[in-house]
Amino acid sequence: MDNQKVYKMKFAGVYPLYVKKVERKGCSKAEVDQVICWLTGYDQAGLEKQIEQGNDFETFFAQSPAFNPNCSLIKGVVCGIRVEDIEDPVMKKVRYLDKLIDELANGKAMEKILRQ
Repeated sequence: MDNQKVYKMKFAGVYPLYVKKVERKGCSKAEVDQVICWLTGYDQAGLEKQIEQGNDFETFFAQSPAFNPNCSLIKGVVCGIRVEDIEDPVMKKVRYLDKLIDELANGKAMEKILRQ
């Protein structure tokens, strides 16, 4: 998929898919929010505002208050591509989030997901 198409995807359109994915595996929306807030620095109100505004991924990440410095510890494969090898900064952030959601859905402990 073209990077620009991903950047312009509405975060509010993908967010329910994240929630649905983890709920099928016995996790909760609150855990999805915790992971997103850890990665981006948004608080709950800020995350909800981003969803309400219908911002795309590029804007969502550009407006993130404090991208977590431990994100460089996120490693692995998403969509057949190693996250740590992605050079485009916005795409890397999108894939970091995808990887964290995958880890949550796969039952990984929250401490490990949050790299603590």
